[in-house]
Amino acid sequence: MNRTLSHCISGLVLIGAFATPSLSRMMYEPKDRIESKGTEDPLPYCMAAHRAGKIVLGVTNNGAFGTNYAKASNVDCFTQQQVPSCQYPKFTQVEYLYGAAFWIGAVLGRDTVVSVGHDGWSANQEFEPLPAPEGTLTKRSLVDPTNSEEYEGAISEEDFICTFSDTVLAGKGNDYFGRPHKPLDIEVHQRSFAWSYAYAEDFVLFDFAVKNAGIQKLTKVYMGVYVDADVSGVGNDQGFSDDLCGFVEAFYNEFRGCRYLDTVNLAWIADNDGDPIASEYAPSPAVTATRIIRTPNKTLDVSFNWWIGNGNPDLDFGPREQPEKGRLKEEFRDYRTGGLGTPEGDVNKYYALRNREFDYDQAFTGKINASDTLWMLPNPELAANYADGYDTRYLLSFGPFDIAPGEVLPISLAYVAGEDFHTVRGNLANLPENPELYYANLGFEDLANNGRWASWIYDNPGVDTDGDGFRGDYVICVDSMIYDTGGVIDTIIADTVYIRGDGVPDFRGASPPPAPQFRVSIEPRKLIVRWNGLRSETTKDDFAGIIDFEGYRVYMGRSKEASNLSVVNSYDIEDFNKYVYLSNANNYVLIDLPFSRAQLKALYGSNFEPEDYNRNNPFELPLFPDSLFYFAPQDYNHSVLTDPTTIHKIYPNQAYPSSIIPDSADPDELTPEGNLKYFEYEYVKDSLQISYPYYVNVTAFDFGSPASGLPSLETPITTGAVVAYAWDNADSVAAKDLKVYVYPNPYRSDGGYLEHGYETAVQNRKDLSRRVHFANVPPKCKIRIFTLDGDL
Repeated sequence: MNRTLSHCISGLVLIGAFATPSLSRMMYEPKDRIESKGTEDPLPYCMAAHRAGKIVLGVTNNGAFGTNYAKASNVDCFTQQQVPSCQYPKFTQVEYLYGAAFWIGAVLGRDTVVSVGHDGWSANQEFEPLPAPEGTLTKRSLVDPTNSEEYEGAISEEDFICTFSDTVLAGKGNDYFGRPHKPLDIEVHQRSFAWSYAYAEDFVLFDFAVKNAGIQKLTKVYMGVYVDADVSGVGNDQGFSDDLCGFVEAFYNEFRGCRYLDTVNLAWIADNDGDPIASEYAPSPAVTATRIIRTPNKTLDVSFNWWIGNGNPDLDFGPREQPEKGRLKEEFRDYRTGGLGTPEGDVNKYYALRNREFDYDQAFTGKINASDTLWMLPNPELAANYADGYDTRYLLSFGPFDIAPGEVLPISLAYVAGEDFHTVRGNLANLPENPELYYANLGFEDLANNGRWASWIYDNPGVDTDGDGFRGDYVICVDSMIYDTGGVIDTIIADTVYIRGDGVPDFRGASPPPAPQFRVSIEPRKLIVRWNGLRSETTKDDFAGIIDFEGYRVYMGRSKEASNLSVVNSYDIEDFNKYVYLSNANNYVLIDLPFSRAQLKALYGSNFEPEDYNRNNPFELPLFPDSLFYFAPQDYNHSVLTDPTTIHKIYPNQAYPSSIIPDSADPDELTPEGNLKYFEYEYVKDSLQISYPYYVNVTAFDFGSPASGLPSLETPITTGAVVAYAWDNADSVAAKDLKVYVYPNPYRSDGGYLEHGYETAVQNRKDLSRRVHFANVPPKCKIRIFTLDGDL
């Protein structure tokens, strides 16, 4: 049956179902996940994925991150999508994490007690979310301020917040030595943050507030992050067997021609060669790492331990210091498991947290010999096998400190990724014999840079947050020296570069101006996009401390994916970047904010035109022959707002308002909707197909931050995009008395609409791509869908 009435549309929709592949692992599978639904007194277990940036990371509310140590299913609580453990870069189907967990140990009375989100082998999981609502994983975001509940108090584009504790005893098994779980009575308030901006898209920042919720003082407390990566492309069930890990304490950074040694403190893990010639699964050339960002005080001891877990004690190995050697001189600790690697039981886990040991990088295992004065000798028959990659995991820990009852201590860390780690094919052949050459061929630059930015967002360099006059650590970069006639230095031209903040958390990064709220009107073959730019043009960038609005871009495409959205028009302020030649860098460097044409004429004369001076023809400042500059437009200087075929002002003659608060402005400065006329814009796109969906978005962008080395930042091009059809709107349908129709009708699941270009692929899933179109729908209607047999 296929009936069409005055305000009734009928059609047929057949939708298929598709399965999603899952990851597999050969050894040390965790216990079956516990579903909260249907249990007595259920806890609000939840899994969600940070997807804002280039790194996609699963986060839970039971003291772990990554998917495989979660007690919730791998379905995102907020989006209902499958959650990758740690996919990097996004959409590559390469996983860089099996699971990671938060560990905390302390002396409680005369006992040493450790609670873990997971221990990775015995499936001990001792943190649980608090009952709802405290333990419920909640989400906040800076992206959409119209949703006040999510926007209020947000730090990043994607905040996840929860609280978990170690006080639940039900369902907890005994440890390796038969000891039941003994809680420390702690509560941990966890926040995690992610951004889409180019400088912050490669890490997730975690912030913990650790509270002693018990009645006893916790002494000699140590905290740590346990990480098991198992790096591999999806479908490679042997990916766990060839990981390598190590630690990078410092890395050379260069800024404005100034090269300095930057402390980065990154515990890293990666595939041993990046699987460059794999045919069945994607290569994995990147690296991930953990960086400790904040601890309760600066004098804590840090330990880095790695080991290779194995059920066979002879193969269970980790570096161990010789008795009475190292920073913590003590007798050899026998784990009583027969192996040297896996620390079973609270007493051994506490030892691993506090041993002050800094293990050599795994690739150097084969270089430890009998003459070594610090490290125990690895089994010579196995050392070479360990050195070129194995089932490796690490523990990065710090302490000690005390926590009195009711006291809360802050901890912050970042999980960081970096690209281009493996770039030299065949490099693995250098192991185990030549680890030095192997390391020389690894690329730590991107990882170190991303780790630096993670610390800068936590604590902005050069910002005196608490107002005590200290702006952080800095280095002095000498640009040039001017000598007098006798060859003596007369003048030194130098620049101050801040490399760290003042030690007071900011949790603030540079961001583009807020995207404008826009609306789309439809006409046959035409879309009319209108927006008000008040917030975009008047909001200060907290990181830069200035209003840095530069312009707008209008995007359109056949689907919402970024790859299918294109710029159809743009507007930006007419301004110019001034590039200054620095002799120490032997290059031109951008130092200042962009200049308007009027500002440049005021500096260099009324006849000065910046377009006359480029890199090949620089401007030489009169009387200062060493001062060379050239100028380039910031963006494209598409600054005309009177052309109706481009972005234009709806009220071109409207003066700047008497107040940017609409309620305080003059009535004639407001639109009928109550918006300020001065900030009203429009863009019209015509000659469109009426049968195609068009996704539309309007973004705002800034001019960047030369002082921080940041390029121009733009709001996400997919967030907030809306879909529209260039056909008659509802009022026009009623006025013209147009006939309602539906297509395709009937809808056939085997119709091949996607393959023939009538549908657009969404996230590579056919079930999300299917579309039935209802055209000429009046303002009020009823839609009925029938089967071919006539059943509603």
